[in-house]
Amino acid sequence: MLAAFVTVLVVGMPAAVAAVGRPINELGTGSYLGFQGGLYPAGRNAMPDSHHTAGVTRALRVRPLDTAGAPSANGKYVLLSIGMSNTTQEFCSGDGSGRCAPYSFIGQAAADPQVNRDKLVIVDGAAGGQTAGTWDAPTDANYDRVREARLAPLGLTERQVQVAWVKVANANPSVSLPAANADAYQLVSQQGNILRALKVRYPNLQQVFFSSRIYGGYATTSLNPEPYAYETGFGVKWVIQAQITQMSGGGTDPRAGNLNYNSATAWAAWGPYLWANGLQPRSDGLVWDRADFVADGTHPANSGRQKVGSMLLRFFKTSPHTACWFTVAGTCG
Repeated sequence: MLAAFVTVLVVGMPAAVAAVGRPINELGTGSYLGFQGGLYPAGRNAMPDSHHTAGVTRALRVRPLDTAGAPSANGKYVLLSIGMSNTTQEFCSGDGSGRCAPYSFIGQAAADPQVNRDKLVIVDGAAGGQTAGTWDAPTDANYDRVREARLAPLGLTERQVQVAWVKVANANPSVSLPAANADAYQLVSQQGNILRALKVRYPNLQQVFFSSRIYGGYATTSLNPEPYAYETGFGVKWVIQAQITQMSGGGTDPRAGNLNYNSATAWAAWGPYLWANGLQPRSDGLVWDRADFVADGTHPANSGRQKVGSMLLRFFKTSPHTACWFTVAGTCG
């Protein structure tokens, strides 16, 4: 287990940062505090075949709908973001006028000729301060805000939302793993509730893709420093694993609750995994420099927003669960 820990002390990184694990997608069957790595069960970064097949089926169900939710050649389908300040900054970085910054995910997608701009509408539902607990019930004010302020001005309705990207966390976490009341466990319950709330508000929702937080080792406040930023990855891993286990006959997870994607929720999976250990390069070269963050070391600066936007764009363009509806000529399978 000791081999799974990495402490990197480099110029620009606070010496007080506690040791955190290797990126979850590089742990494999290794562990962090006894918790096995890999984005999916058994230390793997690839989902089980049955979950993959179900995800492809849901991808192929994404289709243009009219505002009443009926199939229509003139309809639209919506990819919606759900989450907090980091989420909206990375997804849109809006200037208040409804325009998204060119370095954000939406900005990059708008400039990419491979992205389907005929039937797909990408909508930023995330907003500053909207942590996990503000999305975990269908009656939460956030959903009315999204309906009235984000969808309606575009002539869209909740029935046209078919895919969601969810990135949430809790403000000022105070209990880390392996404690039984760790914030990562709280996130499992909250994200399970979010999955059910999304299905209530968006009855035609087919897919939900989760990402966990970016690096928090430069944080100068208690908002979401390490190891909590890193451990949000386990919160995501475990809620997705709970759905996989339940759908394979393993029973309902007591924390996550009912995640049956044939009734209670949409099908859920990882989107891009965003965490890297500061300046230590991940196998794909991802690093997080101090300059990628604003003064608080928690929220991404423009360069950090661009990194996440690029990872999101690459994911949606190339995933076998998204390329068929996200791109002009892509296929799913």
